[in-house]
Amino acid sequence: MLTDTKLRSLKPKSAVYRVADANGLCIEVRPTGTKVWRYRYRYLGKASIITIDEYPATSLQAARVERDRLRALLRGGANPSQVARAERAAHGERAATTFSGVALELLAKRAKEGLTPGSVVRERRLIQKDLAPLADMPLTEITAPILLAALRKLEQRGVIETAHRARSHAGRVFRYAVATGRAERNPAQDLAGALEQPKTKHFASMTEPSEIGALLRALWGYQGSLVTQAALKLAPMLFVRPGELRHAKWADIDLDAGEWRYVTSKTNTPHIVPLSAQAIEVLQDLYPYTKRSEFVFPGVRSVLKPMSENTLNAALRNLGFDGSMMVGHGFRAMARTVLDEVLGFRPDYIEHQLAHAVKDPLGRAYNRATHLPERRKMMQAWSDYLDRLREEQPKVVEFRAKRA
Repeated sequence: MLTDTKLRSLKPKSAVYRVADANGLCIEVRPTGTKVWRYRYRYLGKASIITIDEYPATSLQAARVERDRLRALLRGGANPSQVARAERAAHGERAATTFSGVALELLAKRAKEGLTPGSVVRERRLIQKDLAPLADMPLTEITAPILLAALRKLEQRGVIETAHRARSHAGRVFRYAVATGRAERNPAQDLAGALEQPKTKHFASMTEPSEIGALLRALWGYQGSLVTQAALKLAPMLFVRPGELRHAKWADIDLDAGEWRYVTSKTNTPHIVPLSAQAIEVLQDLYPYTKRSEFVFPGVRSVLKPMSENTLNAALRNLGFDGSMMVGHGFRAMARTVLDEVLGFRPDYIEHQLAHAVKDPLGRAYNRATHLPERRKMMQAWSDYLDRLREEQPKVVEFRAKRA
């Protein structure tokens, strides 16, 4: 019979060899040095062998216990190999109906349908970390209280927004499971209002005309790279999301038509940004320097990548505007407020230009060209207004126009 001492002393040879223990159990030593427990038996007069596990992951004592279980199956008239295959199939079927199994299946489907790589990473983190207590549970066993208990752990860590995202994603997984016949209902919908509400945190921005004027003068006086200079000038004019600005591609910009067309990162829908005369001038000046890159604002280290996501905020800090005063995303809040309250443009024009998910009275999403002529006039008026602020004309600044 084998002992742990003897097992440890077994050395690999050029070919596989086996050393018997007792009652069909043996250890198989492979040329790679791997040692595998195997059980040899006869079923209906035919010799068979089944793999148990590796040593030392499975100890000698544990291997003998498993051998005895397999012998009991054999005495009961079952074929241990067939039983093992059935158990593996059942395990695979169970994995396909666990929360993580269905969630990862849905994630793979969404990735093929165009989910951005960043969103794939975030959703996988929600599944594997934030909702880990549910990972190996069959979906049919997850009730609203069980889901809430998992979300409460996130609340206790103080990540309230993550808890809400996790609830939302769990709901998406359950809806998919219901649609594919692996669950009967969605317990996430029973938790509406059960979680602590996150505190609203607004991006730092400026809306006072005098402050905006000082900011613009600082931006236009920036002495860094030409690429960063151009991005700083365009950020307030275009007020797109910072990630969309730095990922802008020359192929999407038509300077003759005065338009920038792309798919938004937030809603994954087509969007049009009318370019004012001032924006076109900035882009024309930049084109000779970055035309060899597909990106309008290529990175410092490689023209094959866009500028760093921290470039604009770092430039703002260098100009004396820290995170409590202004951040890259704050240009959107600035435009939303001033276009409405000072220049008097209709809120729906502004919301469309911000690429928010605006719907018509029947609940249908507007297409990208909705109100385009009016938005084109608004974007030119906005650039003209910014010019007046930068040139310090307070009488014009303080004038509140009628609604456009």
